[in-house]
Amino acid sequence: MNHNRWAARRLPTFPHHAADSEMRMQWIEVSLEGVDGEGVEAVWEHFRRYTHGSPVIEEIRETAHGPLPEPRLAVRGYLPDTPEGHAAVQKLREAIWHLGMLHPLPEVQVRPLQEKDWTEAWKQHYHRLRVGQRLVIAPAWDTTPAADDEVVIFIDPGMAFGTGQHPSTQLVLRLLEAELHPEMRVYDVGCGSGILAIAAAKLGAAHIDAVDIDAVAIEATCENARRNGVACGPNVRGGIRVATGSIETFDGPYDLILINILAEIIVGLLPHVPARLAPNGRAILAGIIAEREPLVLDAARQHGLRVFRRETIGDWVGLVVARESKTE
Repeated sequence: MNHNRWAARRLPTFPHHAADSEMRMQWIEVSLEGVDGEGVEAVWEHFRRYTHGSPVIEEIRETAHGPLPEPRLAVRGYLPDTPEGHAAVQKLREAIWHLGMLHPLPEVQVRPLQEKDWTEAWKQHYHRLRVGQRLVIAPAWDTTPAADDEVVIFIDPGMAFGTGQHPSTQLVLRLLEAELHPEMRVYDVGCGSGILAIAAAKLGAAHIDAVDIDAVAIEATCENARRNGVACGPNVRGGIRVATGSIETFDGPYDLILINILAEIIVGLLPHVPARLAPNGRAILAGIIAEREPLVLDAARQHGLRVFRRETIGDWVGLVVARESKTE
C-alpha cells in the first residue's frame, strides 16, 4: 500500500469551544527524516520527551518529485510556538546530537505550522480508507453514507495521535476485525486518538478500557468516540472507560489487549500482559518494524506468550499472542 508523505502526520490540538476559536495556538513541527529502523525507537523516545503529545513515525514512499526507490522513515513531533516551545526544541536538538555520536542521524528540521494550514492540508490529503473486510476510516467531514457491509469510524485528524493511515494501525485494525467477537472485553494501551477502541466498540465489544500517558490523547479519544456515537469517560461501563496512565492502570481480565506503540516499549509492557489476559485471551501487538521483531518475540517467550498469528504491511509487523497452554 502506497502511503504518501502525509500518511501518518497529525497535529495535537486542545478541544475548544467556538468562543475561543480565534485563539488557537500556532505550532512548531520538528522532524528527523531518513532515520533507519535501527535508530527509530531511540529517536522517537527523545521526541516523546520534549514534544507535545505522542510523536509519529511516518513511512515516506514518495515526495513532490515522485516515488522514492526505497521508503524512508521520519519521526515528527509538535510543540507550541512559544518561548518554552523553542527552548524544548533546543533541548531536543542537543539530545539528538548526542545520540548521533552513537548512531549516524540526520539533522533535526524545524518549521512553523499554523493550524489553519494544517487543517486545509488534511482536507486535501486525508480521505476515507477501507481496512480489512468491513472497517472504514473516514475523516470527520466525510458525509458519504456507509454501505451495508461497512463499519465506518470517523476521526478528526486534527485532534491528535492517530488517523488510521499508518501501516501499524491498519495491521491492528485488520487483526482486531479477525479476533474480536461480540461481548469481548478489550484493553487499548496507548489509545491516542481512540481509533482502535472505537473500532472495538463498533465491532461489538461489551466493554473497552483505554489508557494513554498523555491526557490530551484521552480527551481526543472521548471526542472521537462521541463523534461515533460511542459512550466514553472515566466512569463509563458498556462503552470506553478512559484513564491517564499505562498498562498497570486497569487489571482486567481482558479477552483482547491492543498495544500499538514501538518494539522497545512493547517489550517493557509485556511483563504485565499475561496476568491481564482472560483464560483464552489474546494480545495484538503492532508498531513493530521488521528488524525489531526478534526483540518482541524474545520478550514474548520470556513471559510465556506464544505467537498465534502474524501479518505484515511493508516493513511493519503485527502479532497476535496468547499465553502458552500448560499442557504444552
